[in-house]
Amino acid sequence: MSQHFDVAVIGAGAAGMMCASVAGQRGKRVVLIDHATRLAEKIRISGGGRCNFTNIDAGPQNFLSENPHFCRSALSRYTPQDFLGLMKRHGIAWHEKHKGQLFCDRSAEDIIAMLKAECDAGGVAWRMPTRVQSLRREGEDFIVATEGGELRAGSVVIATGGLSIPKIGATDFAFRIARQFDIPLVEPRPALVPLTFDLAAWQPFVPLAGIALPVDIETGAKKTRMQFQEDLLFTHRGLSGPAVLQISSFWKDAASLSLNLLPEVDVGEELLRDKGAIRKNLVNHLSQWLPSRLAEGLLTANGFDPAARPADMPDKQLRRLGDTLNRWTITPDGSEGYRKAEVTRGGVDTRALSQQSMMVNAVPGLYFVGEAVDVTGWLGGYNFQWAWASGVAAGKAI
Repeated sequence: MSQHFDVAVIGAGAAGMMCASVAGQRGKRVVLIDHATRLAEKIRISGGGRCNFTNIDAGPQNFLSENPHFCRSALSRYTPQDFLGLMKRHGIAWHEKHKGQLFCDRSAEDIIAMLKAECDAGGVAWRMPTRVQSLRREGEDFIVATEGGELRAGSVVIATGGLSIPKIGATDFAFRIARQFDIPLVEPRPALVPLTFDLAAWQPFVPLAGIALPVDIETGAKKTRMQFQEDLLFTHRGLSGPAVLQISSFWKDAASLSLNLLPEVDVGEELLRDKGAIRKNLVNHLSQWLPSRLAEGLLTANGFDPAARPADMPDKQLRRLGDTLNRWTITPDGSEGYRKAEVTRGGVDTRALSQQSMMVNAVPGLYFVGEAVDVTGWLGGYNFQWAWASGVAAGKAI
């Protein structure tokens, strides 16, 4: 005979453990199922091992969705301060870094241990590692068929995430379940991901791999244009760093990027104003603002002679150099894909869900939370905040 639970949560990551712990501490009989051998690997590797667990400024404006107002309810009912309160009760020290990003002082393991302890406090039963083979409706219940036998549950929460980072166990399980129950999907794609360029066209920039600098980066048409001020990193295949990871969520195929490599300097105006007084050659003069290897590489790649002196160059050429550095326009040909993506954009269409409970409107008792849902946060702790908030919303509603 199958074991009976009030709630089966499939996926023991951030959203799944949060949901299971809340439901369990409300007196529900909860089972938490995951196919992985190690608990919460995505938490473990985040933030360089210190877990960027939320952003103090997290709000609906920091999330993307085809249904942009959907996330408001869950985010307003479980805030970064709520999560900090939970951490305080467990004695976990933290610190704030760049732009409101919060990290553990010690290790991401502290977050994992906290969530595990919260689940244990709710009497959550664990089935791990256990692979789910199928899910079906039978009367008022769901039957969860696993490699360890069948489980019966009144409600099922899908918290298996998206497609990002398959090497740590990401699968399309959530999307397969959505299709099985005729729940619409917003087409998934990699987000918070490095962007790549045509190999031949990128060759002049390959020697710049490893160089990083703060930039302004933009993409999109006028009404939908997005801009970020973050660090850019050159790679052998294209561009990465926080600036590109941020903009990648908004970038669309065949769209261009506009980069200001020197946001604090109007290069063309500076060169024209001081033209007669500049004794150095181009590369040495630009090295006051840029790493010399980057200055030389950009000059060469864009057809300028690094050894030329500004005093000997036509004004038109100096203006073109200014545009190259302040308004560098390039068009990626793709991204590094799910293997390097931090999250998946798209997923279960939120118009099919209740914004209060995360339950599927047409399938009572079936819930989707976390990254499986078409709600994608910016880089910087926002996606964890969505995991906590959506998990709590479902856990309190079941």
